[in-house]
Amino acid sequence: MVNLQGKVVLVTGSSRGIGAAAARAFAQAGARVGVMARSESAVNDLAAQIGGIALSGDVTSPTDMERAVATLVEQAGRLDVLVNNAGLIGPIAGISAADPGEWGQAIDVNLKGVFHGMRAALPVMRAQGGGTILTVGSGAAHNPQEGWSAYCASKAGAWMLTRALDHEARSQGIRAISLSPGTVATDMQDAIRKSGVNPVSRLDWSVHIPPEWPARALVWLCGPDGDEFLGTEVSLRDEAIRRRVGLIP
Repeated sequence: MVNLQGKVVLVTGSSRGIGAAAARAFAQAGARVGVMARSESAVNDLAAQIGGIALSGDVTSPTDMERAVATLVEQAGRLDVLVNNAGLIGPIAGISAADPGEWGQAIDVNLKGVFHGMRAALPVMRAQGGGTILTVGSGAAHNPQEGWSAYCASKAGAWMLTRALDHEARSQGIRAISLSPGTVATDMQDAIRKSGVNPVSRLDWSVHIPPEWPARALVWLCGPDGDEFLGTEVSLRDEAIRRRVGLIP
């Protein structure tokens, strides 16, 4: 396990699923963790469990994102790692049938939310000499799936944001990496399964990895092994990566 004693981490969308697992994993690695999600009660509960800092807020609001970063810096003194995890799958519908409002909301969370996070974190990280910005990506960024136009488009945009950030800020000590976890056994995956809209929705539940796996991979990417992946997307479908993280023998 990477030792993150003295480091400060902000995880968005951390009320459940990958985000909650990541908050716990970073805390176990020794970091002080800012737990951010829209549900105030959920972030309060998790922050209390891990000795973290509760930061209720919405990533679609640049003001909320800036306030979360400012509060974390005020209480913990710095920001070393930002995990852009908050995400939506919906609307699950063909392009002609998709609700424009729901489609736009997915863009607001999955793409603009990542931008707001990067924008809020960068001044702090630059001032302290560097930092790591991790974004939870998806294979959907590279391969279209029936009924997922908003998800695929927003994840493709988020992947390009990681590349753009690396291009702009690597020389200033900013480590930008995307992690594509594959299919994960979360509430989102349950909604996908119930839709029956594409091959992913028909996968047997046993093939989905637990959220603790991408959580551990995110912590691993904060260590020296992550340096070779700057500006790239790491796929947790890759067995070689799973072995390096220590997820499989």
